Amino acid sequence: MSLFVPKFDESVIVRAAEAELVGRAPTTVRLLADSSHTGGALSTQRVTLTGGADGAKPHWHDNSAEMFFLLDGAAEILSGDDVVTAGPGDLVVVPPGKPHAFAAVPGADADLLIVITPGVERFEYFRHLQRIALGEATVESLLEVQDRYDNHFMKSEVWDGRRG
Repeated sequence: MSLFVPKFDESVIVRAAEAELVGRAPTTVRLLADSSHTGGALSTQRVTLTGGADGAKPHWHDNSAEMFFLLDGAAEILSGDDVVTAGPGDLVVVPPGKPHAFAAVPGADADLLIVITPGVERFEYFRHLQRIALGEATVESLLEVQDRYDNHFMKSEVWDGRRG
């Protein structure tokens, strides 16, 4: 077993008013700290979903675990072949290699703190998603950057069938 020791000297402090916001309702992402800010320890963002909005489609990470902490509302989280409904204060940690996805429960809002560890540079990934939403890039362009962001998309019958 290897031990990863992050290398950074100063505490990372991100004020809410200073966090970069990407996307727009019903899906907004506040970029909090990227891997380069934390010496590779983690990447973290806050995702707000309104009115039952989808968050991330099914995918997996080869080298990182992903943590979902529900700050408020109700979310559905895919973990392998299970869909977990999470409420305020609930925590779900998905290990590397395990398929996962997330969305607000239909008709509900969800406010999630998401942490990936060890960190992967993710800010540019979320900016890429924003370019797709604005029509400046294609959805297919994500396939070209899957390895860079350790974000590998897949189909999940369990996830697709959860809402009937």
